[in-house]
Amino acid sequence: MKKIIYNQLLKDITKFFLLSSLSLSLIIWIIQAVNFLDFISEDGHGLKTYFYITILNFPKIFSRIIPFCIFISIFYTLNRYEFKNELLIFWNIGIGKIKFINVLLIFSLFFLLIQIILNTLIVPKTLDSARGFIRSSSVDFFPNLIKEKKFIDVVEKLTIFVDKKEKDGKLKNIYLKDQLANDQSQIIYAENGKIVSEDGSNYLILNNGSFIDIDKSKITSFAFKKTEINLAKYSSKSTKTPKFQEIETIYLISCLSKLNYNKELVNLPSYFLCQRNSENDIDEELFKRIIKPFFIPTIVLIASLIIIFSKDSFGYNKFQILLFSIGFFTIVISEITARYVGNTKIEFFLFLPIIFFIIGYLFLFLKIRINP
Repeated sequence: MKKIIYNQLLKDITKFFLLSSLSLSLIIWIIQAVNFLDFISEDGHGLKTYFYITILNFPKIFSRIIPFCIFISIFYTLNRYEFKNELLIFWNIGIGKIKFINVLLIFSLFFLLIQIILNTLIVPKTLDSARGFIRSSSVDFFPNLIKEKKFIDVVEKLTIFVDKKEKDGKLKNIYLKDQLANDQSQIIYAENGKIVSEDGSNYLILNNGSFIDIDKSKITSFAFKKTEINLAKYSSKSTKTPKFQEIETIYLISCLSKLNYNKELVNLPSYFLCQRNSENDIDEELFKRIIKPFFIPTIVLIASLIIIFSKDSFGYNKFQILLFSIGFFTIVISEITARYVGNTKIEFFLFLPIIFFIIGYLFLFLKIRINP
């Protein structure tokens, strides 16, 4: 009997969690997908790159909302059970409130494990894959980015100005500046031209113009009738260097080991510069991935405290609001703490989830002992 009603309770919590988490994730994902349109409208990447980046960001969104959704799921489910008098079944068959909450806490370890796996393995991998598509992507939508009387600098080291763009794609009075090196550049002027696509690459065909080469104080120029510039050699200005959230967890831990103990657990990749000034950012990122999920049992404990009062108790609604506020505040604290842990170097923050849990459990124990 006990096993059956526990299974039904956990099934109801899981159903609501899946419904709320997937719904909220999709809403955030759609909003973020709209923001990612900048990769097309401003950076010139193709639709394929856009869709890959958008899809690969979904695990990150889902991981971030797990604590809030599990809190809402337990808080809502237990309230529904209370108002339907279904919690009385647990008390009538001899299940104590502490044991009841202990079952929910054990159940919360499942979500804790899921978030750690997402944070440490899946999310960095998917984000790095998304960055990889940006690195390998060409500026497919470059022709659509050309506007009349506007300086276009969506690609690195190249600025384009077009006086007029006709409906058939022909360009009039074209100016280009190609930054070849720090003290070396090339200015190209052409009376007219056109961007053509061939074999998946974009070429800028220029007619009747001149090249002006500037090398420090030396300037040379020569005219041309027709020239062709392969735009594939230019890459987008989108950031290609991986961010800390995109680097595998083992590399971050290995970097800290190298900085603090002069030992490397694994060989670090060439794109990851393990420097002393990066230590704070690495501490913050590892806290988010490994320590922050341990707030989940505390969040579950806070949501479960709703059972210590009956709906017929005086001030039950106020207690609901207070409990919800405490749970929400704890989630906010977990987010804020991650931002300060790298800068303060105070080990106290590493034990903050445990401290919160102990305080909550002591309150539960004392409350039930006074009022079983």
